[in-house]
Amino acid sequence: MPASASAAPQPPPLVGMARSVTLVALAMATFMQVLDTTIANVSIPTISGYLGVSSDQGTWVITSFAVANGVSVPLTGWLTRRFGIVRTFALSILFFTIASFLCGIAQNMTELILFRVLQGGVSGPMIPGSQALLLTLFPESKKGTALAIWSATTLVAPICGPILGGYISDNYHWGWIFLINVPVGLICSLVSWRFLKSRESPTQLLKMDRIGLFLLIAWVGSLQVMLDQGKDLDWFNSSTIVTLCIVCGVSLAAWIIWELTERAPIVDLTLFKSRSFTLGTLTLCLVYGIFFGNLVLMPLWLQNNVDYTATWAGVATAPSGITALLVAPFVGRYITRYDARWFATGSFVVFAVSYFMRAAYPPDASFWVFAMPALVQGVAMGIFFVALFTIALDGLPPEKIPAASGLNNFLRITAGGFATSLVTTYWDRRERFHQSRLVESLSVFDPKLREFTRSIRDLGFSSHSAAANVLHEVVNQGFLLSSLDLFYFSGCATLILIAACWLVRRPAAGTVIAGGE
Repeated sequence: MPASASAAPQPPPLVGMARSVTLVALAMATFMQVLDTTIANVSIPTISGYLGVSSDQGTWVITSFAVANGVSVPLTGWLTRRFGIVRTFALSILFFTIASFLCGIAQNMTELILFRVLQGGVSGPMIPGSQALLLTLFPESKKGTALAIWSATTLVAPICGPILGGYISDNYHWGWIFLINVPVGLICSLVSWRFLKSRESPTQLLKMDRIGLFLLIAWVGSLQVMLDQGKDLDWFNSSTIVTLCIVCGVSLAAWIIWELTERAPIVDLTLFKSRSFTLGTLTLCLVYGIFFGNLVLMPLWLQNNVDYTATWAGVATAPSGITALLVAPFVGRYITRYDARWFATGSFVVFAVSYFMRAAYPPDASFWVFAMPALVQGVAMGIFFVALFTIALDGLPPEKIPAASGLNNFLRITAGGFATSLVTTYWDRRERFHQSRLVESLSVFDPKLREFTRSIRDLGFSSHSAAANVLHEVVNQGFLLSSLDLFYFSGCATLILIAACWLVRRPAAGTVIAGGE
């Protein structure tokens, strides 16, 4: 039964300073939450050393957040129907801020993991909540620009994460990677409540789907742990990974059956009846997975094999954020006038061009050679999200937007987890393949090899040191070739996925999403 009158007139769109301040608050809340998914990645060695644990144990700082966040994101639709979208969003930011503070002052690894679980769990509604509020608060003429700016922050944040994390870890106490959220979170929470509380959505007294929630936790939790630990445990050669896979498969099948037959499901799977939502979300997940896999690979390769520091590895990928922010407002202005499928197609082409540029990296590439594909990629980033969200959410009624946004973002985040595991595993295995081929081609009679080893011995190193240097160079070349293979595959796969954009119907003319204001 509704707890608030649905017939009440909707307040007019925000204007002037109120609209600008609210837009900044919503975008910064999104930026802050996405930032926390990557900012700790490069800081794991520092955190592990400070707290006196191994790096393998330290990776649970990432895994614990991913599991909790993966469970809470698809619950956004139920939470907003039960408590209202504004209240859910503002409290989510506030609780996230408190959890960030607790993470920053943690005294041991157990406390840090516990607080990261709390941080991931309460932050679930932040991304879909901010997106849904933007789509309902702005007039039709401004929705494209607002969503484009929001989308740019979602893509820029993972790039800024490694830079900030590396810089803070190198120069300050590691706790500041979490404590920097505190002032930003408090301001965003207060601003959101101040300007949006009069626009609260209708609420309903919904019962908790406990079985659905239990099954969701079971399959998402086992999937996230499997993806995060699979590479280290050698995947299906490990009984732990096999067990997690079985638990995930059985609980996922049971969850789908239960949610489709439950009268008040915790996640609305009937959204997939919309062809645009299904194909749009699937396409977004696949292309985002390719993008995120490359986003993980570049800093990893630069740090491990090109001798870049964590900070400079982040700086080499940062130019994409600059061009994304420059392009986003223009996309938002014109996407309401033209077919969003053309914008999506254009972003895929530009993504592919950036991947093919990376596939041509020479062994002695300079910083600017690494940075140029990132500049090109930023153009695609500024277009990609707003176009795919426009396609996926087309035709859905306003009351279903929070649930659709939550489910869409949950699947996107899951795709990023899959991509990270697949890319890092393939990268290592492909390197071994190239290394074996390079070793086969080496000969002690090769003049270049003999000259190389002689130059090392002339510097005072032993024959063993010379051999070790040769092996080091072979390994680096193997990782270079493996990276080039992945970049080339990414470009080809992105071009193939263009076809998926044209399997959906054309979004309603003149709107960012049909069924808006």
